[in-house]
Amino acid sequence: MRLQLVKAAEHGAVVNWPFDQPLAEWSIEGMQKVAGLHRHVVRMVEVGQTSYVVKELPDPLAEREWRLLRELAEAGLPTAEVVGVVTGRQDEADGLLITRHLDFSLPYRTLLAGRGLRIPYLGERLLDALAGLLVRVHLAGFYWGDCSLSNTLFRRDAGALSAYIIDVETGERHEQLSSGQRQLDLQIATENVLGGLLDLQMGGLLSEGIDPVETALAIEQSYERLWLELTGIDEFNADETFRVDQRLRRLHDLGFDAAELELVTTLDSSRLRLVPRVVEHGFHAQKLRTLTGLEAGENQARRLLNDISRYKAVVEKRSGCKVIESVAATRWLEERFERALAGIPAELASKLEPAELYHQVLEHRWFLSERAGGDVGIDETVASYVADVLTNAPGEQMVTPDEP
Repeated sequence: MRLQLVKAAEHGAVVNWPFDQPLAEWSIEGMQKVAGLHRHVVRMVEVGQTSYVVKELPDPLAEREWRLLRELAEAGLPTAEVVGVVTGRQDEADGLLITRHLDFSLPYRTLLAGRGLRIPYLGERLLDALAGLLVRVHLAGFYWGDCSLSNTLFRRDAGALSAYIIDVETGERHEQLSSGQRQLDLQIATENVLGGLLDLQMGGLLSEGIDPVETALAIEQSYERLWLELTGIDEFNADETFRVDQRLRRLHDLGFDAAELELVTTLDSSRLRLVPRVVEHGFHAQKLRTLTGLEAGENQARRLLNDISRYKAVVEKRSGCKVIESVAATRWLEERFERALAGIPAELASKLEPAELYHQVLEHRWFLSERAGGDVGIDETVASYVADVLTNAPGEQMVTPDEP
């Protein structure tokens, strides 16, 4: 038997698991079944503050998925964190792939059922997140082959959702995907999503107002719009160089940055062609990380950066002096972000990620200020948010859907 571990010091408890037994027969502390339909035996194991997902599958597939997940993570794509792989078990038993459960992730069944998630319901944002994820992996030369709702997890991201790959058994990594490969992957995704929505509908679990066919087809439209914006070629007059800045701003608004652009003149030098060569996701998240050290989703980061800008403007108005952005961000972190989170009881703060909590505090402050006809202070806002919203909201660090 061979056990390969990433970050062995962090995941040392894995070594003591009963790898000589079939996964279906495991009986260890912290183990539980995983809801939903699966091609293979899947179990979740909780060890202290960490939860692991263990999947049993043939050795070649386990090794392949182990490698692909690591490659995608190294490329900066949102995936399940791979922990280890076990091969060569006794009696030719299948191998085991071990990943870390994605905390604060929401399964599609929970989102599309529209029950129990009061802050707020995000089912309608799920398909946009899935289409965006497919675009990102295609830009990285990854053919998924089985994009579906059940192979994806979702996290709140400041009024939107971020999607994460958790199953890449059928995936392939290439230097670049052809148009045919992309279209086939998109077609598979559309068919799989339609099947998943129809299953929910037949089980009476699909939220009212969601049409399975229209919703599934909307993935293609969302995908094509985003792909065109990220890779399309602009052509304009040579004296309209401001169009370059406009294109970059549109990319930034989508959360992407152009790591490489190509600007080509026509033969008579009267026209310019702008070709994005390399686009990368995480523009706002990287800027927030640089300024504050905080980890956040792209939309969360955009919201927090806007709040830093607002805070900077207030400080400059009060002092009558310009403030460097990095200095303002440091003061904002202490006087706004950390102060707001400190006002939330520890037993409630674990219900959501810190960046999402702060985003929702800002949303609540806007609501209170609208009602009061003027700005409401951060301390009053936090107290109201805790009492009126967070106390009665379900925790989302570990969400499992009901069995179908």
